[in-house]
Amino acid sequence: MLISTRGRYGLRSLVDLVINAGDNPIPLREIAERQGISESYLEQVFAILRKAGLITAVRGSYGGYTLARPASEITIKEILSALEGSLVPVDCVTNEQNSQCRRKNSCITHSFWKELDVKISELLSSTTLQDLVNKNENRL
Repeated sequence: MLISTRGRYGLRSLVDLVINAGDNPIPLREIAERQGISESYLEQVFAILRKAGLITAVRGSYGGYTLARPASEITIKEILSALEGSLVPVDCVTNEQNSQCRRKNSCITHSFWKELDVKISELLSSTTLQDLVNKNENRL
C-alpha cells in the first residue's frame, strides 16, 4: 500500500487546518502557502474531502474551510479512504468477489495479508485528526 500525494497532502492540510483554524474558516491559499502545496492541487483534494463530508466550505470575503465535525471525531481511515479509496495491502484481502487472485482460497500467505489488513485498519480507525495534532504539538 502506497499512499499517494493526494492522501499525504490531504492529511497534512487537515492537520494544518486544525492547528490554525480556531473558530474561523481558513482560506485554502493560506494552507497551501504554509504546506508548500499548489493551491490548485489542494482545491482538488479539498473538493474530495468536502464531498466526503469531512470539511465544509464557507463562502465570502472571510470564507475558507472548516472541519465538518470535531477533529477528535474524524479518523485517519475516513480521510485516507476518501482520498485513496481502498486501503488494503493486497488485493486478495478484499471482500469483493472480483478479486484477481485465483489462489485466494489456497494461498499459504493469505492469513498473513489478512492480519496485516486488520492491523492497518485498526491503527487508521483508532487514530483521529486530533491525535495527530496532539502528537505534533512539540514540533510547532
